[in-house]
Amino acid sequence: VLAVVALEVAALGECEITRLLQDKLHYEMRLQYMKHNFPLDYTVRVQYEEVLRPSNITRLRDAAVSEAALRYLWFHVSSQALLRIRQVLPERHPSRAYTQELCRLLDALGHQYGAYRQRDVDAVVADVVKQVHSVEAERRAKAVRPKALLDNCLKVMRMLFGGPCECRGG
Repeated sequence: VLAVVALEVAALGECEITRLLQDKLHYEMRLQYMKHNFPLDYTVRVQYEEVLRPSNITRLRDAAVSEAALRYLWFHVSSQALLRIRQVLPERHPSRAYTQELCRLLDALGHQYGAYRQRDVDAVVADVVKQVHSVEAERRAKAVRPKALLDNCLKVMRMLFGGPCECRGG
């Protein structure tokens, strides 16, 4: 059954997947799964580049980086941040299924970006994606709350997909 659902999600387009992601990233769900289910002030160690904020996108847009490249960047940063969160969750943690569902949706979105290669996107984005997947960047890790990572994921997703995909508030 899960394989069929995964195939159905993979067959969806970029806008449909981002709408499903937005539904899963609703405030109450982020609060429950990424704050209430963790110890008070719990943080995850992430690389500097794994914290993608709306201000980063605005700065890159001002530098004339293409929207396609920005979406590619958002996908890589969001996927990596989710992997960081999943790495700290015990097998039976109440947030595990939630993060697994988010990863599944991002994986499906990754199929949309399968044709992209780092050399095909703007150099500045390719450099950041390379840093996100770099082992050396571990030295520049910072502590970030899991909910803050998903808050940024949602805010940036709305910036990048809001017009073309008509993301709604919430």
